[in-house]
Amino acid sequence: MALLVLAYPDIKKSDYQRIQEFRKEHDFNCDLLEPHFTLVFPVDRGWESGSFITEISKQVQGVQAIKFCLRCAVLNKDVFSEYYFTLLVPDEGHSKIVKLHDKLYADKLFPHRSLLANFTPHITVGNSKDSLKCLEMIESWNKKEFAIEGCIAVLDVAKYENDAVQTIKRIPLAV
Repeated sequence: MALLVLAYPDIKKSDYQRIQEFRKEHDFNCDLLEPHFTLVFPVDRGWESGSFITEISKQVQGVQAIKFCLRCAVLNKDVFSEYYFTLLVPDEGHSKIVKLHDKLYADKLFPHRSLLANFTPHITVGNSKDSLKCLEMIESWNKKEFAIEGCIAVLDVAKYENDAVQTIKRIPLAV
């Protein structure tokens, strides 16, 4: 079992449907997770769920809900696999999401923070071992202006086990 922290954003239904329709065609994790921001990547050793929840709750005390706006798709090469990813990244809210990610890893989770890649806040919409396929996906998003506004108001502490993700605790952010 691995523990992680996800943020399922509040977005308009039409934006959610657009993302999900695209993901069904291009994202192999579409059936595993709803559109989300990953704030703490899977930690699979050294933590019991209770102490993990306590640490995350401590770190988010007083953290305000984060408004964001996604306006472009970008390419990302995963440093841990052969895959390339198509990501929707926020303009507005970008620095607040980065700071929240850093805060979650600031204390007891610091030994689990990967320094192999920069953290980029994102919602994954596609993936492939073929970088050109991901570039085509990016072009399909970026050829027309778009703005997906939303809010991160709750963090989900989840467990990943047996190829399934299950929320074990929802932690609201301050409003």
